[in-house]
Amino acid sequence: MPQVNINNLILAAVVRDTGLAAGVPLFLARNAEEQQKIAAYLARILNGMVHDLENGVLIVVRH
Repeated sequence: MPQVNINNLILAAVVRDTGLAAGVPLFLARNAEEQQKIAAYLARILNGMVHDLENGVLIVVRH
């Protein structure tokens, strides 16, 4: 099995819409404020950066 470098992967997604499916851990927020807060906490815990895809999805990645 090939070794995966986690430094170049999407670690999590934080969304407000429950109709989405993802191949990464998905965290549901009630509103935009909670979404930002969850994403910031995850970024600190996972040593990642938050990127806003401007479609209601925030992703946490590690560069």
